[in-house]
Amino acid sequence: MLTTRFTEMVGCSVPIQQAGMGQLANPELAGAVAKAGGLGLVSVRGMSPERIARFLDEARHRSGGASGGAIGANVLFMDDEDPEEVRGWARAAAPHARVVDFFWGTPDSALVEIVHAGGALACWQVGSVDAAAAADRAGCDFVVAQGTEAGGHVQGHIGLLALLDQVLAAVSVPVVAAGGIGSGRAMAAALAAGAAGVRVGTRFVAAEEAHAHPTYVQALIAARPEDSVYTEAFSYGWEHAPHRVLRSSVEAAEAYQGEIVGQRPDHDGGEPTDVHRFAPLAVTDQVTGTIEAMPLWAGESVGGVTRVQPAGDIVRELAGEAERFLRVF
Repeated sequence: MLTTRFTEMVGCSVPIQQAGMGQLANPELAGAVAKAGGLGLVSVRGMSPERIARFLDEARHRSGGASGGAIGANVLFMDDEDPEEVRGWARAAAPHARVVDFFWGTPDSALVEIVHAGGALACWQVGSVDAAAAADRAGCDFVVAQGTEAGGHVQGHIGLLALLDQVLAAVSVPVVAAGGIGSGRAMAAALAAGAAGVRVGTRFVAAEEAHAHPTYVQALIAARPEDSVYTEAFSYGWEHAPHRVLRSSVEAAEAYQGEIVGQRPDHDGGEPTDVHRFAPLAVTDQVTGTIEAMPLWAGESVGGVTRVQPAGDIVRELAGEAERFLRVF
């Protein structure tokens, strides 16, 4: 068993936190990760309070009430967002989640207090030692240190090991490592370096329960680490937000003739909406159009994606490999 400060605090049996990945971080995926012993996250940005509660309760139900797992809510927000709306997401999520996980916006003690009042733990994903210290001061129960190897949106400017070293020295709370972790060997290395857990995203895109578009998944399976690039290409509507995607998706978007590359569903039952070229979105199996020209988020761990698997198998594979490697140290 890999018992750490993270597992003891959160109530998991495995020190793995599934990343928030937009609509890919759905109740089915979160429930499967939690059932296998990790912390599963449901992305709740933009949802009504009723829908947030429903999704988190569904994830908990899908986890089967298994001992050793936990459900969290991922809250992505920008500093210029309506603060009342962000507080509403946190307020709605906390009573239905073990953890409320924040990203991108500046650490805010008022949000942490809302989460604690609702009975949940608060964590913040950060990309710098200064932001980690701010999250600690804001009262977060743990922080996630995200290196530039990570897929999707990336806030920092240095790699994981250098960042992890700085953050561990600067905060007193447990630290979860994120970025480029797609194998048990990488997970073991992060834990051996002092992390209390790891955050995994790219591997879970290829989980059966994520329902990523098959074209996206096949691109991940075919990719190598050097095919993941750090860029600001997909910044339509979200300016100056660096991220890591497959190089092929940037090239396809640049070559695409036109400004609308497809459509995405309206999950509240309305009409599908257009997907603009270079728009950031989670490419689920419900998205239509020229998929290869949409953002195919992928971290440098993409080499670990070799097939579609149940999420529980991914958790067990990573944890089992990490435990074997740690025995060698």
